[in-house]
Amino acid sequence: MKVSLARAVDREIGGVLMARQIVPGCFEIVDFSVDEQTGERAHFVRDPALHDSFLDRFFARTGHDYAKYNYIGEWHSHPHLPVTPSLTDLGSMEDLVNGERNIAFAALLVVRSDNPSEFMATATFHQRGTYPAPARISVMVEEHQ
Repeated sequence: MKVSLARAVDREIGGVLMARQIVPGCFEIVDFSVDEQTGERAHFVRDPALHDSFLDRFFARTGHDYAKYNYIGEWHSHPHLPVTPSLTDLGSMEDLVNGERNIAFAALLVVRSDNPSEFMATATFHQRGTYPAPARISVMVEEHQ
């Protein structure tokens, strides 16, 4: 993600987040798509057509085990701006879970990396019929030997 953020410089970019359910209510992000084409300086709307092949490959790789591996939400960047979701961001996610798609819940991850040594993120949880709520982000660091 940091590589894509560096390439985008001052443009917002984003995509979909795919996760593995560890236990009910706890998910690990295992993959994400990147749309580096449609973003502007202060606006990003993901083009679903750009992500179709990513989704096809993801589900093929995970054996179409939708109960364990599935869509968890959206992500996009806020270059040089706070990583808090805008009212537009929140409204888009609410539309997503309250009727636009048959999705009961989704997370929104807003990220920023203005230089190679920094990475900031916030997450909000959106569930049908409820208000958005902050979501906890835990970072797991794997040691490579």
